[in-house]
Amino acid sequence: MAQTWSLLISAIVILSFVTIYSSSASQIPNRGVRRPMIFPLYFASPKSSRHRQAIEGSYWRRHLKSDPYHHPNARMRLYDDLLSNGYYTTRLWIGTPPQEFALIVDTGSTVTYVPCSDCEHCGKHQDPRFQPDESSTYHPVKCNMDCNCDHDGVNCVYERRYAEMSSSSGVLGEDIISFGNESEVVPQRAVFGCETVETGDLYSQRADGIMGLGRGQLSIVDQLVDKNVINDSFSLCYGGMHVGGGAMVLGGIPPPPDMVFSRSDPYRSPYYNIELKEIHVAGKPLKLSPSTFDRKHGTVLDSGTTYAYLPEEAFVAFRDAIIKKSHNLKQIHGPDPNYNDICFSGAGRDVSQLSKTFPEVEMVFSNGQKLSLTPENYLFQHTKVHGAYCLGIFQNGDSTTLLGGIIVRNTLVTYDRENEKIGFWKTNCSELWKRLHIPGAPAAAPIVPTSKTVPAPAPVVSYNNNTTVGMPPTVAPSGLPQEVLPGEFQVGLVTFDMSFSVNYSNMKPNFTELAEFIAHELEINASQVHFLNFFSKGNHSIIRWAIFPAESATYISNSTAMSIISQLKEHRVHLPERFGSYQLVEWKVEPQIKRTWWEQHFWTVVVGVIITLILGLSTFGVWFVWKWRQNALGTYKPIGARVPEQELQQLTLISSSQA
Repeated sequence: MAQTWSLLISAIVILSFVTIYSSSASQIPNRGVRRPMIFPLYFASPKSSRHRQAIEGSYWRRHLKSDPYHHPNARMRLYDDLLSNGYYTTRLWIGTPPQEFALIVDTGSTVTYVPCSDCEHCGKHQDPRFQPDESSTYHPVKCNMDCNCDHDGVNCVYERRYAEMSSSSGVLGEDIISFGNESEVVPQRAVFGCETVETGDLYSQRADGIMGLGRGQLSIVDQLVDKNVINDSFSLCYGGMHVGGGAMVLGGIPPPPDMVFSRSDPYRSPYYNIELKEIHVAGKPLKLSPSTFDRKHGTVLDSGTTYAYLPEEAFVAFRDAIIKKSHNLKQIHGPDPNYNDICFSGAGRDVSQLSKTFPEVEMVFSNGQKLSLTPENYLFQHTKVHGAYCLGIFQNGDSTTLLGGIIVRNTLVTYDRENEKIGFWKTNCSELWKRLHIPGAPAAAPIVPTSKTVPAPAPVVSYNNNTTVGMPPTVAPSGLPQEVLPGEFQVGLVTFDMSFSVNYSNMKPNFTELAEFIAHELEINASQVHFLNFFSKGNHSIIRWAIFPAESATYISNSTAMSIISQLKEHRVHLPERFGSYQLVEWKVEPQIKRTWWEQHFWTVVVGVIITLILGLSTFGVWFVWKWRQNALGTYKPIGARVPEQELQQLTLISSSQA
């Protein structure tokens, strides 16, 4: 009997521990940090085993400190431009066969989501919506204790709201996700959001959705780490001013020797934070308390935010220091009258020379290490005044210090979650692989202004479960061409040949209409797209096009040129079916033509000559009229002057009538 009571008491104690653990685990938010909770293994309940496994797995991975680089990683390209688009995107492929999407890389979000085919309120985005019915490997996530369930209690749902008043909600699904053929990571099953409603900026943006890189169970990073596919680390590298693009690595990479680090406390806030203590401008520290940058959420890194935001006292001190050191420049109004931007003119258009005009800024971490910021890390280019720049750091509405993408342009940022630190390394992100000396990584060679042929599609590869599908094309999955334009190369003309599946020799298409469709898809003005040539080749037709700079510009920006080529190479230019399918045969990038003084000023001289002639003729006409009137009014006859005789009128009729 005593033994029976002992067993009963033990069972009650075990059930009490299980109840406490289950209630604690269910309260961990999706965006929160997974804190390790240590219990004896025999206390685990079947319902909570998966949740607990993720928590303890993360804990042991952080503390075993095994070789951090023995796992493969996913090397992925970024494209778009931070200030033109407000974000950077990468390419993901979901489903079998794979469906392609352009997703914003966001360290402040935890869910990866794309618009679903049955979305009730979704905007028009870059790519078609995800079609679950067309993927043989898609499964909805059924309702369970680790998720929020729909009203019917059948499927798991998600909902995310953001500070700019946008939101996303939908159902959770599971499918195969591919990271492109530059990735060492093979396609993996992962949970993602299938949107049914989106509002605000999420509705109007061109990108399809969000790739969540934050901390949380639904984060794509956490899912790959929990599967032991990659190390608990990832890196982002944003391109610089006028360049755009960049790179992303999911997994660990060897840090460069001169990379500087700051501790990142995962328990400080649900966001990625650093320990910022001081800001120096031109070598002098701002007169601020170190606690200024440690309020509320502390100092947060958010790749989905464009600019940087400081607490009021820090912003005022930073603004005044920049203005003081830039006193030789003229302060002007910003490009948008709705905002009181702080802008300077007279710095010149050469970005590489800005450091001669604007001061260097340093961010000092609590460990004494410093991150040096060049002017492109705190300035953005004025869109209406050439050679003018504006301050890209603003006052925050609360006490949090928020560092957006502008701070880390041309900077490799490594989020080493396993070792609870974040590293920074100043570099040219367009040449990241070469600078890191990573073997087998795609080299970022500059675009040479000669003809290039588009590579053939990638071969068919196999996913797991013996399912054979077509992999994404060999082109960089981000949409950037594998070549990157050097900063000093100014594009004056882009030409390309499109091979259509229809022979137009007897029925030429409306080239004007086709040019308008191409311009619409490339998001440029129709006046920039020009038809050059047309010829037939077998059952196909080849049309040569040229894209010129906009009317108000003398060259095409590097990011625009790369985006144009990428969209063409990846067949993201969608044309009406009546034109048939197309292939990009050849493309060429030509540099900006340096015109002679006479060519540059021809029309100015012509207009000047015309104006001079008009003014000269007008002056002569006025003088002539004035002279004529003076002669007419000033004529008089002196007394006794002889005048020519005049004939008298005949008076014959008058005389006869009087008679």
